[in-house]
Amino acid sequence: MGDNNRFNGTRRGTEMKDDSTQELIGFLLDRATQYKNLEADCLFVHGISSSATVRLGEVEDLTSAEFAALGLRLILEHRQACVSISDFRKSSLEALFDRVLSMAKAAPKDAYAGLAEPNRLYNDAGPDLDIVDQTDLTAGKLIELAGQADAAVLSIENVTNSGGASMSYGRSTRYMATSHGFFESYGSSTYSLSATAVAGHDRSMERDYDYCSARHFCDLDTPLQIGTTAGERAVARLNPKKAPTIKLPVIYAPRVASGLLGHLATGINGRAISRATSFLNDKMGDRLFPEQVQIIDDPRRPRGLCSRPFDGEGVATSPLKIIDSGHLRSWILDCTTARQLGLQSTGHASRGLTSPPFPGTTNLYLAAGKASPDDLISDISEGVYLTELIGMGVNTLTGDYSRGAAGFLIKNGKIGHPVTGLTVAGNLIDMFAQLTPASDLEFRYGINSPTVRIDSMMIAGS
Repeated sequence: MGDNNRFNGTRRGTEMKDDSTQELIGFLLDRATQYKNLEADCLFVHGISSSATVRLGEVEDLTSAEFAALGLRLILEHRQACVSISDFRKSSLEALFDRVLSMAKAAPKDAYAGLAEPNRLYNDAGPDLDIVDQTDLTAGKLIELAGQADAAVLSIENVTNSGGASMSYGRSTRYMATSHGFFESYGSSTYSLSATAVAGHDRSMERDYDYCSARHFCDLDTPLQIGTTAGERAVARLNPKKAPTIKLPVIYAPRVASGLLGHLATGINGRAISRATSFLNDKMGDRLFPEQVQIIDDPRRPRGLCSRPFDGEGVATSPLKIIDSGHLRSWILDCTTARQLGLQSTGHASRGLTSPPFPGTTNLYLAAGKASPDDLISDISEGVYLTELIGMGVNTLTGDYSRGAAGFLIKNGKIGHPVTGLTVAGNLIDMFAQLTPASDLEFRYGINSPTVRIDSMMIAGS
């Protein structure tokens, strides 16, 4: 590899040849083996992305990028450091290695830092996750699709403005290698379409949106669906009333119910558990939800937006039951937090180019219940149907929950007049214990939930 020559990656669309990529990574890992008690891993990512935004029939933004970057982590006697680079000349790689090694020597000691155990590493092809679509979208096609969604927004009666519609796609490949001899890669693609609508006039204006993301272009909602839904949602929010201040049953629409799963994920994150900074710290094995509730994280879900064959440390992934028959059965762990807790990694390490691994969920979802959304609402004489949450008023130490919100009043089992400027409050432990899922689960995002009902929460109108 010549000192002034760039790494000779041969492009196949967005693919680099594995042998060339391995040469780049191997150069750094070979240097690591020259040092006693030094471990190393490399993450190399490259790909393409493009997007277009159209508003009121005019193109507002059009972008396209091709990228490649490498992140190197060195662990010297439980001291670790990470640095990334996008300059692949030999002299730059040597300087990168020296810089990371110097940083590792000066880093604080972490007795639990280290590479994944070799017997936990991914070592077979496994099932086809089907997360790569080779469909390329030209700039003209991106503009056309965004324009169709924007036009659909403006076609809805009482929509008075468009916040714009955007269409984007990207495709990338991630290579992961360690000084243990692990070297694997996987590709992925993502297509996304969104639209925002404004309805009403003067001080009686409301905004709402819709969006969809998918691994395969053919799985996206159509521009007509996205734009129409955004417009209809905005119109439905016109002329809102104030909510009463009272305890009422609350129905969470799917797009906000997923936030409840996000709070659960924060509570069971191994980093919070190992530091005793979670409201769920002493709840392992306890029944947190009604018996019918199942919550699963599935990194092997075909076409899942967060599916992957191995995690950010090379550990093989597998489906994980977090809540089984209402009981808490597992934390979300990477290798470091697993060692701290005397457990094994659950294969949930996330990894950035410039940061060490940390635990995080993949395709997290609340399994569908038996009742339809209409059934959940039918016996509510007075309640609130939430479609938007504002702010992050959740205390992760105590589980206390207070969020700004908007939605619709429920009267005699029917969704009625829009409400805004309200606050919903409770405690997550109490909320989980009252949670009932509906049957309308759809896999549209990284965290997915059906409609859910919580029988009693404090509602405060402004």
